[in-house]
Amino acid sequence: MIDYFALALIHGLLLLALIRIAGRDDLDRETDAKPSRRRVRNSGQSGEVAGDD
Repeated sequence: MIDYFALALIHGLLLLALIRIAGRDDLDRETDAKPSRRRVRNSGQSGEVAGDD
């Protein structure tokens, strides 16, 4: 049989966490963070790997 106290405790803690997260003001605003850009270096090779023959 399921322990109803443990079940209620876990669901209560999840509900408390959800209420605390939903009540945060910084979730409604976006920061002015600069978008990260990944530089790709093009060496002009066709993708072949040089190996010892």
